[in-house]
Amino acid sequence: MLQQSLNELYSEYLAGELARTEFEGSIYSYLIYNQEKTCLGHWKRDDYEDYISWFYPRLRKAIDSYKDVGASFDAYIAKVLLISSKEYRVRITSNEITEYSSWSAQIPDFFVREETVSYMSASNTPANLNKNVENVIAKLIIDKKGRRSTRRILALILKCYYYVSDDFAEAIAPRIGIDSKELIEKLDEIRSIRQKKDDAIFYLKERIYTQFLRCHIYEKKLSLYHEKDIKHNKLKLQYEKAKQRLEKMRKRLSVARKDATNQQIAEIIGISKGTVDASLHRLKAKWKLLSKNADLN
Repeated sequence: MLQQSLNELYSEYLAGELARTEFEGSIYSYLIYNQEKTCLGHWKRDDYEDYISWFYPRLRKAIDSYKDVGASFDAYIAKVLLISSKEYRVRITSNEITEYSSWSAQIPDFFVREETVSYMSASNTPANLNKNVENVIAKLIIDKKGRRSTRRILALILKCYYYVSDDFAEAIAPRIGIDSKELIEKLDEIRSIRQKKDDAIFYLKERIYTQFLRCHIYEKKLSLYHEKDIKHNKLKLQYEKAKQRLEKMRKRLSVARKDATNQQIAEIIGISKGTVDASLHRLKAKWKLLSKNADLN
């Protein structure tokens, strides 16, 4: 343990008996081994050592700023420790809030990802589609003349490709009279055509999630400061701007097109756009009728 006081060390430094690096090292050793003599004697030892390690790079500037105009070097360092320890505490708390906010925001997201709605539930395996799904498909696939219209359902599946998994496609193919390999190939074609748009949607979602975390962190950090504090007002302004940007990004996502165009569907199937328009229109009308009858029943 270093026995010399900070005042004695400073006197030796001024007299040229201690080199600058040796002087700084001696101050560091004094602070490490004499916690009880500082204003931070009540801190936990691990926290105190972490703080001194954080403070050490700032020691050189503190020494250069000292002016012997009444207060001793020992008292000056004590004041510097008191002020910088408050900054350190705010930084640590802020980092903890950031980490906590990130994890607390991700936990429900992880849950949602685990519980993602899927067309293929435990009861809707490729070998055993839900009977309700089969009944709806059976009704939609038949046209007014009682003929089987595979092309209509195919157009609808391609239209909704964004939400259709390969497992679902493989399970639904036999019900609509299409080879499962052929259906998956057509889905891959439409995905390839839409790749650029889908990538843009994916990256927008990623930015929205990042922006959401930023808003969450600002909100938590606001609790660190009093409402009349300048830092509080600055954070509040940043928080409001971040929220506005998040809302704009969400609106952009809400209007982003996640379905294939009828022209793209027509090119994949090899029919005219007008035929696709008519097929989807009839399916929509029939779906409304089926839904209405179901409600009445």
